Amino acid sequence: MTNRESPVSQYKSKSGLKRIFSAFFNSMNGFRTAWRFEHAFRQELVVAIPGIIVAVLLPVTVLERVALIAVLVLMLITELVNSAIEAVVDRISLDHHELSKNAKDLGSAAVMLAVILAVLTWAAILGALWTR
Repeated sequence: MTNRESPVSQYKSKSGLKRIFSAFFNSMNGFRTAWRFEHAFRQELVVAIPGIIVAVLLPVTVLERVALIAVLVLMLITELVNSAIEAVVDRISLDHHELSKNAKDLGSAAVMLAVILAVLTWAAILGALWTR
């Protein structure tokens, strides 16, 4: 193998429309898996869906509406990435290892930051709306 070649997974997608359809169905499987097996994702989705509906109905600017929705979606994205990290770590080994703990703790910290960002964004925009 030369320096320019790298191993390619047999699961790596090809190109064209087949890749787009495959990616879509893989993503749907990911959402289904998250819903079925990830309690934290379900909890956050139960917050995000009503939050998005409220954001659409609030009398705020378009930019504020986008911010309110974006931070909720970011929270879900971060939870999905955290769940993926946890799955990979558990796939490698269920034995306790400090690096495995670090990986899971770092993913959890990322989720916490996304949640804090969402809370602060909602508080700032609702606070500004309250004083208008």
